[in-house]
Amino acid sequence: MEALDFARWQFGITTVYHFIFVPLTIGLSLLVAIMQTVAYTSKDPVKADSWTRLTKFFGSMLIVNFGIGIATGIVQEFQFGMNWSEYSRFVGDIFGAPLALEGLIAFFMESTFLGLWIFGWNRMSKKVHLLTIWLVALGTTASAYFIIAANSFMQHPVGAQFNPTTGRAELDPEAGGIFAVLANPTTLAAFPHVIAGAWLVAAAFVTGIAAFHMVRHHNRAQELEADTAAAQEHTHLAREVFRPAVRFGTLAMVISALLIFVSGDVQAKLMFQQQPMKMASAEAICEDQEGVPFSILTVGGPEAFKQNCSDVTHLIEIPYVTSILATNNPNAELRGVESLQKEYKEKFGDTVVNAAGETVEANYRPNLFVTYWSFRLMMGFAVFSGILAVWAWWVTRGKGEMRRTTGSKWFARFAVLAIPMPFLANSAGWVFTEMGRQPWVVHPSPTGDPMVRMMTMQGVSGHPDWIVILTLVGFTLIYGALAVVWYYLMHKAAVKGVSAPQRVTADDGAKQLDTPTISFGY
Repeated sequence: MEALDFARWQFGITTVYHFIFVPLTIGLSLLVAIMQTVAYTSKDPVKADSWTRLTKFFGSMLIVNFGIGIATGIVQEFQFGMNWSEYSRFVGDIFGAPLALEGLIAFFMESTFLGLWIFGWNRMSKKVHLLTIWLVALGTTASAYFIIAANSFMQHPVGAQFNPTTGRAELDPEAGGIFAVLANPTTLAAFPHVIAGAWLVAAAFVTGIAAFHMVRHHNRAQELEADTAAAQEHTHLAREVFRPAVRFGTLAMVISALLIFVSGDVQAKLMFQQQPMKMASAEAICEDQEGVPFSILTVGGPEAFKQNCSDVTHLIEIPYVTSILATNNPNAELRGVESLQKEYKEKFGDTVVNAAGETVEANYRPNLFVTYWSFRLMMGFAVFSGILAVWAWWVTRGKGEMRRTTGSKWFARFAVLAIPMPFLANSAGWVFTEMGRQPWVVHPSPTGDPMVRMMTMQGVSGHPDWIVILTLVGFTLIYGALAVVWYYLMHKAAVKGVSAPQRVTADDGAKQLDTPTISFGY
């Protein structure tokens, strides 16, 4: 291994680690905003109180998650200039624009209004305070758009031209410039898919935690005498607080799953056009063929780990599915890895000069094992959310006085188990997106300037190996410690739950509901 490998490992570790927090922040900010809206618009004081408690309960976890996401995101962006200076030199004028917009517009917007939301309880009018959390949700979504626009330029460069005098890529006003970058068709396809994935993460998070508490309070009420005040409190929490949260999370999972399916289909078809090598590797298609099946299980020999596609064996396949995914035509012909490798060698050369000025053999195939399995893990982990949605909907069915709660400990265990699965699906999806693009850090566009391209080995900085190893080990250890702190704070807030509403007598003798203040994990 050399500096390039260590730099890639470092960027991969910090990116995957950072993206643990990103989808939860994006999705949870929206769900918390909806919860507070329900509380604000409800005419029923009991319902309004329940949703206010849920808003503050899940809002406390949003605060913790947002804070640690900031720290890890800053480190990720600094790597572009530190470990990947040649890449930054080549496309910095283009790539830096959406990143700057993300910081100046989206980040300041979400962080400012989150602060107002945290400290504005009972200090602002309810309407203005509600507006602040919606602006937080809008800011997190806008932040995702600008980041995806930057990443999409790496997948499909548009609005740019190569300047032979400076040896750099520059924005081209005649090709649309920054507006073309922001309206990149790859961005427009990826954005709804990423946002839907974030909603699924947050929906599973809300459903899993709410289901755990619903079961706990249901069983606690069963253990107590039915007519006691304590039993009634537990029944109220199970039925009036956490059951609606379970139903709400289930509905959010269904909506996000439908959007993931539709946007994923659009994105896959676009990838087959823009990055055929990535999709051929994802399906382990070695040679050009018609009516391509979808491989459920493929095994590879020793040569497969060296990107030799011929050393793979398809064991379980579904006929014609991959051709349908690519073109909607079951008999469509798709390009294979080996034929694309020959084509790319003819088009881009048999050799390439790396960042150190050395001439090495060009290999245009990504890591077949990682690309193939990350694509399947992305879909496989998402199945847990589907099972949870069906199960949760069934055990909470009924209306009016027939509304059900459940004491099934198996349901509670599965609900908690299902919480991390969308996180893993999101991470697997990004591993597929980035690893499948290799060996390109800026993939050549089939329609744009053919010279706006860069291989990963050409983008790395010229650091000695030991420097990159030192920072790799340092950040991994620091992030490991932060992970422990994050889990402790999130677990503490999640297990705490909410208290039952206390009836207090006002000076005029009327009964009021006493709602808790927002809790801070730190």
